Amino acid sequence: MTKRSVIKFGGTSVADFTKLKNIAGYLKKRTEQDEQLVVVVSAMGKTTDELLRNVDLLSSAPNEQDLALLLTTGEQQTISYLSIILKELDVRTQALTGFQAGIRTKGHHLKSKILNIKEQKFEETFSSHDVIVVAGFQGMNELGEITTLGRGGSDTTAVAIASALDVSCEIYTDVAGVYGTDPRIFPAKRLDYVSYEEMMEMSALGAGVLETRSVEIAKNYNIPIYLGQTLSDEKGTWIMAQEEILEKKAVTGVALDKDMDYVTVSYPMNDSELLKKLFELLEKEEVNIDMISQIVNMDGLQISFTMKDTDAQQIDKIFSVLKEEYPSLNFVIQEDYVKVSVIGSGMRDMSGVASKVFMTLLNHNIPFYQVTTSEISISYVVDQANGQEAVKQLCAVFEL
Repeated sequence: MTKRSVIKFGGTSVADFTKLKNIAGYLKKRTEQDEQLVVVVSAMGKTTDELLRNVDLLSSAPNEQDLALLLTTGEQQTISYLSIILKELDVRTQALTGFQAGIRTKGHHLKSKILNIKEQKFEETFSSHDVIVVAGFQGMNELGEITTLGRGGSDTTAVAIASALDVSCEIYTDVAGVYGTDPRIFPAKRLDYVSYEEMMEMSALGAGVLETRSVEIAKNYNIPIYLGQTLSDEKGTWIMAQEEILEKKAVTGVALDKDMDYVTVSYPMNDSELLKKLFELLEKEEVNIDMISQIVNMDGLQISFTMKDTDAQQIDKIFSVLKEEYPSLNFVIQEDYVKVSVIGSGMRDMSGVASKVFMTLLNHNIPFYQVTTSEISISYVVDQANGQEAVKQLCAVFEL
């Protein structure tokens, strides 16, 4: 019986024609072993960044629909080039945009969510092709408009297609799996297995290996994800259900989130209506916030939270709306902070992790300004200058 798999290659893996040709040769060998493949690709190298720089020359507040239409051209270049190369190798190939692949989305144009995928399109295409090359990061909404899935959206595309076809998903990038932390900061060991829950926490808290939504989809549909280095024989990491992993460590990893802003909102009165409107607007603009703290005293109301720096345009829009009704409202967006998080499913059953983290930071004179916890993580806001040092010390104390 013909085996099917979904394979995803990131932007660095498809950065030039030489790399694309090497990938095409690898895919040809797999088809010769009686496999049918869906290959999801990102834009080549820094193409998306270049497109955004061009936009900055034209507008400070571009229309989201126009921007989504532009950004999806990066992935479309990649699928076209790869399909051309595969056909030169006599591989039966079909290239599909997100729209052509039947990826239906909803929500904002620049960070929409996948509503559904039409499995029938893939079945029909596989009847006469062995490799389907799909543009990651994109889909089409109910109005027929092209949308993007936000940062890391190609991961989400790949896992969603794997879920629709009920097959495993392989994601290849420039690192050989999941490490206890960024190996450029600390020489942590590579992990053979990571649970869905741990990977979701690590991704959400700044470990830029996989997009959080992709892991959530995999968990919901029990789709194993293999994360490895492109065209390497080095062993990678399997991401799977917790119950399939025998060894549970107190701490699996330490994440550093540098792509965040720290927001402080103050108002001279304790106005619950203001808070209600703030959170309504955050929901409407789909701005995810974290580490929320609120202070009410004689000086009025103060609320602080962290958010992704990619939501800066939306947050400016929100505060512009609020300032019209609340002229005394004050808000400060600070970019010189980072979030350091300790993650591990073993925290549920092992005591002393929180105190060990606190003591490590205190012993190394690393101040922290805000703390939040979940069942399997503890996060701290620290000064940007102390971020990497905090990661190093925490990795050392937990022997990662």
